[in-house]
Amino acid sequence: MSVAVRLTAVRRRIAAAAGLAGRDPSSVRLVAVSKTFPIEAVREAYAEGQRDFGENRVQEALRKINASRDLPGLRWHLIGNLQTNKARKASPAFAVIQSVDSLELLGKLDEAAAAAGTAPELLIQVDLAREATKFGIPEAEVPRLFDRATACRAVRVVGLMTLPPASDTPEDARPWFRRLRELRDQWLDAGVPGQMLRQLSMGMSGDLEIAVQEGATLVRVGTAIFGGRDVEH
Repeated sequence: MSVAVRLTAVRRRIAAAAGLAGRDPSSVRLVAVSKTFPIEAVREAYAEGQRDFGENRVQEALRKINASRDLPGLRWHLIGNLQTNKARKASPAFAVIQSVDSLELLGKLDEAAAAAGTAPELLIQVDLAREATKFGIPEAEVPRLFDRATACRAVRVVGLMTLPPASDTPEDARPWFRRLRELRDQWLDAGVPGQMLRQLSMGMSGDLEIAVQEGATLVRVGTAIFGGRDVEH
């Protein structure tokens, strides 16, 4: 099955889920997760109108960014864990960094973006399940990042991201997605500026419908678009 056919199917799934939830499908942005796939796969998706692409590793992403400079309008998202020592490379390269999980990383990204003259959007990765194998910041510590973000010179915090525990049943992800939405609403009520909480990034190939029903504005879909991976990151 081609990338074009899979991409069409994913867009239909998003539209159907949005319709059932009484949402405008255009309120959900699809991020095509191209990690481990060649630049040719990105070009196939681009030809079908896809503009947002997600990568897990900075070095792999930089190669693809350089190889796609002839494609206008691309928005590259870093969705994998980012070490602070790579902030200087990541901050100028990505339109969106979805994995901010510490005050130190936020500060490093802001410093690097200011030096490069860029203004990437950032999402705070919230660790809801507290799994040892997952990254993210505990929900109780998130307000400290909001406070720090108000003083940033270049980067802009625009929302939240989470990864639910792995499960064989998509419905099992619902409580985690719902919790992230509830936290968003709670922090809005507490006075966090609305522009810092515009985006909720949650949902992947297997559970995107549940995520859309629970308010996702960004869904990160890889295998349903590009097929299975021989090598997982």
